Amino acid sequence: MLRSALLNVMVAAARKAGRGLRRDFGEVEHLQVSLKGPANFVSAADRRAEEVLRGELEKARPGYGFLGEEGGLQAGTDTTHVWIVDPLDGTTNFLHGIPQFAISIALEREGAIVAGVIYNPVNEELFLAERGKGAFLNDQRLRVAARRRLADAVIACGLPHLGRGDLTLFRREFAAVQEKVAGLRRFGAASLDLGWVAAGRFDGFWERDLAPWDMAAGLLMVREAGGFVSDCDGGDAILAKRQIVAGNDTMHKALLTLIGEAARV
Repeated sequence: MLRSALLNVMVAAARKAGRGLRRDFGEVEHLQVSLKGPANFVSAADRRAEEVLRGELEKARPGYGFLGEEGGLQAGTDTTHVWIVDPLDGTTNFLHGIPQFAISIALEREGAIVAGVIYNPVNEELFLAERGKGAFLNDQRLRVAARRRLADAVIACGLPHLGRGDLTLFRREFAAVQEKVAGLRRFGAASLDLGWVAAGRFDGFWERDLAPWDMAAGLLMVREAGGFVSDCDGGDAILAKRQIVAGNDTMHKALLTLIGEAARV
């Protein structure tokens, strides 16, 4: 694919931060023998990655706002543009030496996501999307899966964990979906889950209680791959409600129906 100047900026920033994360990920394995070492180390790695991303993006596009997991919202002089960045999506995976994590960068322009990059520095998978120009994985055009039967579908989801999320509601949703599909998966990095929906590896995905930086790049990725994305009520308040449902048209509608029925019980 012929990348725009904007995507080149985003890719360069992701790759630079990715080099640091890849190096740090190699060190995590050696820290597993310590009970206190890994968590502190990973927190520092997360912060370093965000600092690199912020520095590179600000250098290329001075004045843009910056919303990051570590530093929160930093307003820019250009109020029409905001970078939405997760320097390390899948922190728990990273902490445990599981190579399923990513850097996620999205650009919001006047309230709409117009470009996204999701990069796993371990396996060098680079997902790219720009509004109206399609989605790509390492320069290969992406399309969502074409499956129409839930019985053939593999669906990804999030799992509420200690201190976060409505476990009772999720159990109802999980049970409603589980009995209809070929398989359910929880991989631990929402940005990559959405990238995998765009690539047709997963047929659908839903999760609640996410942050904007978990979803911003991925929601564009799915839409540009021909998929459908909404909040859990079928609307477009994805970032505001901190929830997402994604898939092709059939899977998206089916998931909305199933989790909607579970929520009303």
